[in-house]
This record gives sequence, structure tokens and C-alpha cells, in this order.
Amino acid sequence: MQFVNSTKIITVVKADDLPQLKEAGAIVRQGGLVAFPTETVYGLGGNALDPEAATKIYAAKGRPSDNPLIVHVAQPEEIEGLVAKIPAVAIELIERFWPGPLTLVFSAAAQVPRRTTGGLSTVALRMPAHPVALAFIEACGCPIAGPSANLSGRPSPTTAQHVMADLAGRIDMIIDSGHTGVGVESTVLDVTVSPPQILRPGGLTLEQLREVIPSVTVDPTTVQDTPPEIDLVRAPGMKYKHYAPKAEVLVIEGKPEGIAAKICELYDTYISRGKKAAIMATTETAHYYGQRRTEIVGTRADLGSVAVNLFDRLRCFDAQGVDVVLAEGVDMVGLGLAVMNRLRKAAGYRIIKV
Repeated sequence: MQFVNSTKIITVVKADDLPQLKEAGAIVRQGGLVAFPTETVYGLGGNALDPEAATKIYAAKGRPSDNPLIVHVAQPEEIEGLVAKIPAVAIELIERFWPGPLTLVFSAAAQVPRRTTGGLSTVALRMPAHPVALAFIEACGCPIAGPSANLSGRPSPTTAQHVMADLAGRIDMIIDSGHTGVGVESTVLDVTVSPPQILRPGGLTLEQLREVIPSVTVDPTTVQDTPPEIDLVRAPGMKYKHYAPKAEVLVIEGKPEGIAAKICELYDTYISRGKKAAIMATTETAHYYGQRRTEIVGTRADLGSVAVNLFDRLRCFDAQGVDVVLAEGVDMVGLGLAVMNRLRKAAGYRIIKV
């Protein structure tokens, strides 16, 4: 597929910047692609009801065509023409968590192209909690298919600069609204099954969901520490390699002191072999590493700080020309579940337990 010659970047800080948002909306209505901010990561937007736009999204990202796209709406009422039915549990979740980092998987209505759904009979929908994202969707006048705005397999973008690094010359426009707030993608919850099941942990935690639906379950492949064997991709991020920098990533899991000791050992070994190694550490353990190359990703006391910085730090290591990243594991509670899901995938499930 032939891509665009250049990518225009515009800065939109406020949702009432109508002229620029109208320009972005016109691009989408004409079949083009616009990267836009959400509270989780930047999305790559195209008309969700246009199969050719979906094809362009897959081509721009180099994304496997059976990996479904999440559809974004500006109002809850807009899902009615996109789904076959709305279960009562979905209404309860929408009232509590939309707008926000929760994607719900429904049975798809006939008008939703199968290119958008990755060939599935279901459709994944969410309403983002970012004022510029909502204003952009309204300016488009159609639901927006919006996977993360990065090359497939790379760390997701949390700034417009990340998008430009991956997709310049492949898409028409990037809306720059600064750094995103959550830092990891939305939680994907399948409401076509009973009880509802998390297919991808994300910005809304399991604990938060269970406050409303105590019976919510988690797909085992999202928490396992070995590569999942999946034939049918029910949601984005389940099957293919994701979130990975160019450097090799190893995740070291266990108690913080044991993790730090093992990382020091591995770091020194790699350095002795002429490799450029780096450590992705938390605030609590960074002092163990002395003069070794270390980037602090956040604090264990607030795993939201780790989530918001995770993808930026992985991209930072590439900018430094690092060969091997030694990443500390964190507890799989709260946002730690999403963080570890992303880290394990970024490492290709190269995990050392201590």
C-alpha cells in the first residue's frame, strides 16, 4: 500500500480548538488516518465503518489482520448501532466507568465491517476520558477505530513524538496534546460471556471492576509467565509480540532485594561480554545499582507511576543504543497486573525468577 508523503502534526491543548479539530475530522471522513491522544496511549484513528480505512490502519502499523481494532465513541448512546445487543451488565459498567480506560467486547452489529473487528463477530468499544479525544471523535462524525499509534510490536506511544518516530510518512496527521495520563492501554472486558472476563488488563484494575461485578474473571493467558498458545485473537494484545523495544528485555521477578542482587549479577556479566546493558528500576531499589546505567520507571508504592512511564522508558533505552534491558518485576496487583502483562510480552517471556 502506498503511504502519504508527509505527516502533519498539530498541537491541540483544549477541546474547543475547533478549526484544527475540524481539519482532523475532515481527513478521517475522506478516508485518512489521524493519530489522536487518549488518557491511556495515543490512538491511530480511522473511520470504523469504512473497511478501507481499517485496511489502511493495519498497513500503517504493519499489524496482523486478525488482531481486532478497538472502536471509540464520544457518547455512550453511539454504541447502539454498533452492537447486536447490550447486556444489563454492560449498562452497569458503562454508567460507572465511562468515559474511561475500559473497553467492552459486544456481539457486533451487521454494519460493523469485519476488517475492523479482525474477522470476529464481536466488536470492542470504549469511550475515552480525554477531552481532546472526545472532541476529535465528534468532529469526525463517525465512530473511530483506534489501535495504539505505533508500529506493530513496538512500545505503545505516550507522546506525539513517539507516534512521529514510528509512523511519520505513514499517516496523514498527528494531534499533539502532550503526555498521556494512564500510560498503558485500556482494560478489555468481554461482556458476551457470563461472568464477564478480562481479555487484556489495563488502566482500569481488576479490583475496581470487582467493586461492581464481583464475579469478573481473568483470561489465564493474560497472567501466565510463558508464551500463550492462542488461535483466535479475542482482543488486542493477546497473541502477538507487543510493546518491545529493539533491545533484548529480561524481566527479573521475586522479592525486591533478590531482584536487585540478580540484576547486578546479570548486568556485570553482560558488560564483561561487551554488551551495553541498562536497568529499569523502581525508586525503592535504585540505590542497589550504584554506578550502573539505571532508569527509574516509578515507585512500588504507586504502581500508576510505573504504568505512566513504562513505554517511555523502553523507548528511551533504544535512544541510548542499549543492547539489553534488565527490568524489575512488580507485584501483580492493581495496575501492576497491566504493567507485568506488558513487560512479559516486551521480553518475549524471557523471565528469571529469584
